[in-house]
Amino acid sequence: MKKDFKFYLKLFYYTFKLSAFTFGGGYVIIPLMKKQFVDKLHWIDEQEMFDYIAIAQSSPGAIAVNASVLIGKGIAGTKGALVAMLGTITPPFIILTIISFFYKAFSSNLIVQNVLHGMQAGVCAVIIEVVYDMGKKIVKTKMLLPILIMIFAFLAVYIFKINVAWVILICAVIGAVNIKIREKKK
Repeated sequence: MKKDFKFYLKLFYYTFKLSAFTFGGGYVIIPLMKKQFVDKLHWIDEQEMFDYIAIAQSSPGAIAVNASVLIGKGIAGTKGALVAMLGTITPPFIILTIISFFYKAFSSNLIVQNVLHGMQAGVCAVIIEVVYDMGKKIVKTKMLLPILIMIFAFLAVYIFKINVAWVILICAVIGAVNIKIREKKK
């Protein structure tokens, strides 16, 4: 794939568009990134996307920015990472700048409050879709460890109310140990 100015402009455009029209945080933008970069453009494959998501989730910072940086780097190296990051952070920066000027009007406006509450339902539906798609793919692998990790992570957070950060950290350690064991077997 040729990495000329036009390519970087496309990368900026797609990350900008995804970021500008996605409300609800990183877990909402992830399936849209997959549809764009894996399904439509074929710039990365599905396994790469899942790897980037796993790393983005376990890294500090916003998952959408982390995922964009990883995708950009995977597609076009350091320049790609910078372009994707700029494309992802520019829309929220613009939106937050505008909102900050009109904060008092927005914060007390009943219509704005109702719109935001309505958007929560849509965000919830998108997150459920992501969880379902990723869970289904994990189960299809028929690999016991990832399935057990998925079940125990859910139970730890939902039933036992363990902080998500601890669950992510523990899962990252288990994944790293599993990789080391598999590498030694080869």
